[in-house]
Amino acid sequence: MRVLGVDPGLTRCGIGVIDGEPGRTLRLVATDVIRTPAGDDIGARLLALEIEIDAWLARHQPDAVAVERVFSQHNVRTVMGTAQAGAVAIVCAARRGVPVALHTPSEVKAAVTGSGRADKQQVTEMVTRLLRLGERPRPADCADALALAICHLWRGTAQHRLAAAQAKAGARPAQAIPAQAGEPQATAGEARSAQAIPAQAGAAQARSAQQAAAPARSAQQAAAPARPAQARPAQAGEPQATAGEARSAQARPGRPAAAQQTAAARQAGRARGSASARPSLSGSAVRPSPSASSFMPASSAPLPQTAIPAGTPSAASLAAAMVSRSGRVSVRRAPGGPR
Repeated sequence: MRVLGVDPGLTRCGIGVIDGEPGRTLRLVATDVIRTPAGDDIGARLLALEIEIDAWLARHQPDAVAVERVFSQHNVRTVMGTAQAGAVAIVCAARRGVPVALHTPSEVKAAVTGSGRADKQQVTEMVTRLLRLGERPRPADCADALALAICHLWRGTAQHRLAAAQAKAGARPAQAIPAQAGEPQATAGEARSAQAIPAQAGAAQARSAQQAAAPARSAQQAAAPARPAQARPAQAGEPQATAGEARSAQARPGRPAAAQQTAAARQAGRARGSASARPSLSGSAVRPSPSASSFMPASSAPLPQTAIPAGTPSAASLAAAMVSRSGRVSVRRAPGGPR
């Protein structure tokens, strides 16, 4: 693929042509700078640009033209001149039926150097390496035009193929499916959709049936007659349930039989525990609580007494001992203690 890159400008307009494809070695075809005198009229300068660009298109027959997209700058006069020169290049390519692509400076830098904030020196160095040139292209406008062509060759080719595939898919006629007698014909897309619908419809119907059956099951459970709780015969030695416990068991007929039996067994257990914990007052004597003297041994010998020698310091005077900063121990006499 051959791409012509244009770095628009009124005073200096960089232009360059390269050959190549993504993943292959790039080759430089030609590069130059179109200059116009700054003192000439704007119309004459734009006409000179148009003549030179058209000559390059006729000489090299590029497959695509890449032009730098103008972005906002503080200097409005520079922006206007750059936009006018870019418009001339676009018109020349459109007159010959050559597709035109616009790329921002950040896109070009990212495609060539890998960073959208690279400076002109880095862009020039990468263009020299990618095209395998013996020296750097001079001036910098030539390097910028070649960088635009490289960017479009690497990025614009994939975008062009994607757009062509989308256009081809949109222009493809729909294949008709033979319909039955009296049925309207459907397209291939509708037939594929119809094939995918039954599985989804079956799952949806199953979920709807389950949701519809849930209220019916709830109503059946609510309408089912409650089975009366069957009384468990008391074992030997087991206390009988009180009248209140019997009434509470009868007042809950809706509970399952297993739950009622469990509750009845729990109540019977509590009744047995309370019965065993309450001693009968008749015929039973209250045991007195053991006194402290009952735990003392029957015969205990008195503890021996040790005589304290005279002059021994008391506990208060020993507590007043302090350690001085020099490490020696100094003892201060407590008030009222021995000397």
